[in-house]
Amino acid sequence: MAMLVQLIDDVVANKFELRQGTLEIGRHPASDIQIDDSAVSARHANLLVKPNEHFPQFNEYYLIDLNSTNGTFINDQRINGTQRLHHNDQVRIAWNQFKFVDNNEATLEKTAHIIPAV
Repeated sequence: MAMLVQLIDDVVANKFELRQGTLEIGRHPASDIQIDDSAVSARHANLLVKPNEHFPQFNEYYLIDLNSTNGTFINDQRINGTQRLHHNDQVRIAWNQFKFVDNNEATLEKTAHIIPAV
């Protein structure tokens, strides 16, 4: 199971398991991942979880910025729109640090795959 791990001073503060569908990240109380920080927009970002097109037993994870004021970052690069997440990516929501962990992706990358041309 993949997760988004919140870090405070490089110490794990919270773990959020990622299930299929769309998870909302934001300050709003109805957010799936609520961050109580005024620098975070009420509806800051979405995290989309969907099956891999060729290997449906594996999921793909996408972070989507929702035109937030203080930005959504992957590995210190501000994203606009949708960006795919990979195992061990550093995610920042405004000034809040997270690490994306997906041990299944690490397993998938170890396997050689041949996909037929269409």
